[in-house]
This record gives sequence, structure tokens and C-alpha cells, in this order.
Amino acid sequence: MLGAIVGDIVGSIYEWHNIKTKEFPLFQDDCFFTDDTVMTCAVAKAVMNGGSRDDFIDAMKKYGKMYPNAGYGERFGIWLFTDAREPYNSFGNGSAMRISPCAWAMDCGFCARTGMWPPNGRARAALSAEVTHNHPEGIKGAMATADAIFMCRYYFGGYCGDYEHPINDDPTACKKRIKKYIEQKYEYDLSQTLDEIRPAYRFNETCQNTVPQAIIAFLESTDFEDAIRNAISLGGDSDTLAAITGSIAEAAYGIPDRIRDKAYTYLDEPLKDVLRRWNFFIHH
Repeated sequence: MLGAIVGDIVGSIYEWHNIKTKEFPLFQDDCFFTDDTVMTCAVAKAVMNGGSRDDFIDAMKKYGKMYPNAGYGERFGIWLFTDAREPYNSFGNGSAMRISPCAWAMDCGFCARTGMWPPNGRARAALSAEVTHNHPEGIKGAMATADAIFMCRYYFGGYCGDYEHPINDDPTACKKRIKKYIEQKYEYDLSQTLDEIRPAYRFNETCQNTVPQAIIAFLESTDFEDAIRNAISLGGDSDTLAAITGSIAEAAYGIPDRIRDKAYTYLDEPLKDVLRRWNFFIHH
């Protein structure tokens, strides 16, 4: 989940001041975490608490109220700061940017042993979206992101070795399988290159016009940092685009220590505490 947070922080200063280049300082003094980081931590907290519908709603409302000025969308903000507990049919990209903890809680070993998706893992991921973003496109964007993360963990991690030849040492083969699956399962067009997308791409807060571009930014990357740079170079909703790309790239490449350590300096103690608890939870 830290990959999403890194993307959010790096992209924070470009959301309203888009750039169309990969050449920029990765971290700057005026970078900051936004609602993408807050809600990713909220989802992690919900998963650690059990991952029920109420867990997701309670955690989002709790952390939203802790950070009331994090930059929430208008409709999500209304949901967040009122007593509302019902979804509001959103297809915004917020469902995708916050989903990474759900994908990391899915058991790659189970998939390797059985050839099946982990039980309840995808259902919990869908639920994390549905509590607010219950429009089909909102759920679709979140699930495509979760599946891309899980498949990166599975293929790049070498778990496929029990049933087929491991391909974790062949990034191109890993990405081809992920691309094919996402295109077939979710009917996203991933055929464009970044160079083709970049000139006309503009700010967009919908899943259907953020998630495919974020996945392509990962598919064209060579490492974690390159993936973040790819995403931000497109312009658009830069922090969320980079958060989604970063969440996928982390699962494939890991995060270099220098980037991990720098990202922590932008976070306050409550958010760092969630990350510490999450790291313990996911490794025990």
C-alpha cells in the first residue's frame, strides 16, 4: 500500500499544475499527502479490523474526520461528514486509489496451490469500493486495480511455479499476462502507448478514464520510480493516477529504500502508525 502513498505524495503538486514530462524532481518540499493516502490507510485499518461493510465505513469516516482538509471530492465529502452510510452510485477514481490493502491481503500461496483466486479476497476488495462507489464503473475500476496488484504479486513473486514455469525473472512475460487478463476481464483498452495518450489527456476523476491509463503507465515502466514518472507525465488527476500506478508497481518491483524513507517524512504519526501496524499484520 505504500506504493499508492508514494504516488499520491509525488503527484500532489501536479494535480492542478499538470506536467507532460518525466523529467522532474521526484520529491519536492511542497509535496504533501492527500485524501488518497488517508483513504488508503483507512482501508488498511478496515481490513485489519475484519473487512466487513461496517469496518470500511467506520474507518473511512474516522480517518476522514481526522483529516478534514485532505481534498475529498464533493459527494464523498458529504458522505464522509454526515451520518450517511449508504453508497451514492459514484464511478469516481477514489475506489481504485484506496484499494491496494485489499489486494495485499489476498493469499498468493492459495492461488499457487489450487490454481484459484483466494476465497473472499476479491469479494472484500469489491466491498471496499461498494460502500461508496457502487456504480458498475466504480466497482470495475477498483477491481481491475486490485487484480493487477494481485497478479503482479503472483507473477513477479514467482508463485506460478507449482503449475507452470515461473516467469518472475521475465517482466515482459508477466506484464503480457496481466495486460491480457485485464483487457479480457474488464474490457479496458490497454493498446495505446503513453506517447499516444499524453498529448490529449486531461484532468478526469472517473475510473474509466483513470484506471486504464494508470495500468498502461505501469506496463511501460522499467522500475518503481519509472512507473511513478510515467503516471505523472500523463497529466490528468496526477496524484490519484500516480497512486493507482504506484500501488501496482510496488507489487511488481518493490520500493527502493531511499523512496520509502523519503515518503515517510511527509506523513504524520497516526498515518505512520497505520503503516507500522499494517506491515506487522501482512507479515504475520
